[in-house]
Amino acid sequence: MTTPFLVASIFLLGLSSLTTAANFTQVFESNEIIDFEWPSEEIKSQVLEDGTFKPEHMYPIFMAVYGTRIFFSLYKIRPGTPVTLVSLPTSNASSAPPKLTPFPSWDMHKTGDCNKIEEAKGLEVDSVGRLWVLDEGSYNCNCKIWTIDLIKNDHHTKLIHRFSFLHSLHDLVLDETPNGTFAYIARRYDFNIVVFSLERNQSWIVDTPGKRVNSIALSPKNQEARTLYLYEPFSKELNSISVAEVRKGTRTANPKAIGNWSAETYRMLMDNRGTIYATFWGRNFINSWNTSQPFEVQRFYEDAGLELDFDQFAFTFALDQSETLWMTVLDWNRQPKYRLLKAAVGAKSYIFEASQVSE
Repeated sequence: MTTPFLVASIFLLGLSSLTTAANFTQVFESNEIIDFEWPSEEIKSQVLEDGTFKPEHMYPIFMAVYGTRIFFSLYKIRPGTPVTLVSLPTSNASSAPPKLTPFPSWDMHKTGDCNKIEEAKGLEVDSVGRLWVLDEGSYNCNCKIWTIDLIKNDHHTKLIHRFSFLHSLHDLVLDETPNGTFAYIARRYDFNIVVFSLERNQSWIVDTPGKRVNSIALSPKNQEARTLYLYEPFSKELNSISVAEVRKGTRTANPKAIGNWSAETYRMLMDNRGTIYATFWGRNFINSWNTSQPFEVQRFYEDAGLELDFDQFAFTFALDQSETLWMTVLDWNRQPKYRLLKAAVGAKSYIFEASQVSE
C-alpha cells in the first residue's frame, strides 16, 4: 500500500547557485497508478471500458507551482489521457494516494474543440499570479495560449491568442518589461522561435538560421542585457541570443554557441541567481550551469537506480515563490513509480529579481 506524504531525506549534489547542499524531503510516493478526481464512478467505469482513460499512460512532463497548488501538463504520448492540465495540493492530510484534479475544470478540456484545452504543454506562472498554458491544439485546431488567474479562484480563464500554425509547441518563458509582457516559445525541432506580445495580442516568428530549437530558458529579470538560451537538439548544443534584439521586432536572430549539454534535453529551468538546469531524455540525472561563469556542466542530481530507454524521461521541476524547488521523479521500471520531492533552496524563478531573495 502506498504511503503518501511521507517524509524522507534525500541529499542533492552539485548545486551551483542555490546552495552547496540541499536537503530534499519526499512529499509523497505512489506505487499505484495516479488517478483522477472523477465526477462519478459511472463516468470512470465508462472511460476505462472504452479506452479513453488508460491510467498507465499518465506521465507529468511540465510543471508549475503557485501558492498551495502544483500544476502539471501530462505527456500525451499514447492514447488514454482524457485531460492534459491537472493540479495537486502541495500538502494533504488524507491517508489515500493523491488524485489529479483536471484544471481549471473537466468542462474546459476536449480534444477537437478549438475553444477548449486540447493538449497542454509548457507552463509558467507570472509575477501577478497568472498561469500561462501552451496548448498544442489538434489536427483541426491551431495552437493557442491560455492564461488562468490563480488569485481570482480560477474564474478568469482566457484564451488569449491563437497561432497561425498547427502543432509543434513545446515550452515557453516570460519576459515582463515596463513596456509589456512577451512570451518566447520553443517549437519542437524548428529553425525558429515564436514571440508573443500580450499587450498587442500579436505573435511572430524569429528565424534562427542553421539552429533548430527544442528547449528554452531566460536569464534573470535583473540582468541589464537579458539573454535567451536555446537548446539545439541532435548536436546537444546550447546557444544564446539577445533579448533586446528579439523585443525590437527582428525576424532573424543568429544564435551564438556556448557549449554542449551531455545528452538530449527536453526541459531547462533558470533560477534568479543565474543558474540553468537541464533534464534529459534517457538519462537518470539533472545537470546545471552557473551562467555567470564560463560554461562548465555540473551534476545537479542523480538517481543511480533509474534505468531509462532513450525515449523516456524521469524528471520535471519548478521553483515556487517561497524559494522552494519541487521535483517529480518518474520510475518506469521500479516501485514506487511516482515521487514528489521538495527542498528549500533560497532561490526563486527567473521571473523574480535576485534582490528579492533572502541570503
